[in-house]
Amino acid sequence: MAARIDRRFARLADERRAALVAYIMAGDPDPETSLALLKALPAAGADIVEFGMPFTDPMADGPPIQAAGLRALKAGQTLRTTLAMVAAFRAGDADTPVVLMGYFNPIYVYGVEPFLRDARSAGVDGLIVVDCPPEEDGELCLPARQQGLSFVRLATPTTDDNRLPAVLANTGGFLYYVSVTGVTGSAAPDFHSVGQAVARFKRHTSLPVAVGFGVKDASSARSIALLADGVAVGSALVEAVRHSLREGKASPSTVPAVTALVEDLARSVHGVGR
Repeated sequence: MAARIDRRFARLADERRAALVAYIMAGDPDPETSLALLKALPAAGADIVEFGMPFTDPMADGPPIQAAGLRALKAGQTLRTTLAMVAAFRAGDADTPVVLMGYFNPIYVYGVEPFLRDARSAGVDGLIVVDCPPEEDGELCLPARQQGLSFVRLATPTTDDNRLPAVLANTGGFLYYVSVTGVTGSAAPDFHSVGQAVARFKRHTSLPVAVGFGVKDASSARSIALLADGVAVGSALVEAVRHSLREGKASPSTVPAVTALVEDLARSVHGVGR
C-alpha cells in the first residue's frame, strides 16, 4: 500500500533521479481506453500514476482536466468503476504506485469507510483530495492512514512557515507542491521560486517533494527535475487524449499519443542526475 510509494522514492533516490508522476483521468475518453492508458504508463516511463476521480465541480482544475472529467462522466465512469480499473491494473503490476486524485464529494457519497476498504483492496496506495484541509483530517485523512493509505497533501506558493506544520502533520508518501497560483494547467512555473520553495519545505520535512500544476513539456519537466524529487504532469497528458479523439471518441492514436508524450517527459526527467 503506502509502502509502494516509499519504496519507489527510495529507489529513485538511490538512482539519484526524480520521479515522473503522470496524471490521467479515470474513464477518459471511455473506460476501455482509460484502462489501456493506465496499463501503458509505467512502461512509457511513469514512476507513479495519479488516477483522477471524475467529478462535476473540480474547483482546483483548469479547462483541460475539467473537460476530461466531463468526458469520463459522460462515458459512465463512477468511483466504483475507477476502483475496478485500479484492481485490473494491479493484477498485472504489483510495483507501480497509484494515487487517486480528486474531491471529497464522490468519496462522501460512496461512504468513507467502504471507499477506503475498497480502495485498499483494489491496490490504491494513496489519496490526493484537494478540498480536505488539515482542520478536517478526521473526516478522511486519519481514517485513510489507518487503512495504510498515504494522504498526500498539497502545498502552494501561499503556504507560509506558520501554515506548513499543519499541512505536514499527517501528510504521507510525498508533499505535492502546486507551483503556480491558480488551477491546473493555468500558467508556467517560475523555476527560481520553485527551487526556493522546495528548499524551504526540505527544511521542515523528510518527505519527497513533487512539483506540478504548471509542467507542460519536456523542457519544463527537466527544469523541475533539477529542483525536486518528483515532477507531476497532468493537463498536458489529458490534452494529448483530447487531441487524439475523432468525433469525440477514442481513435487508434489515443494510447500512442499519450505514451509518446510520457516517453518524452521520462527521457527529460530521468536524464537529470541529482
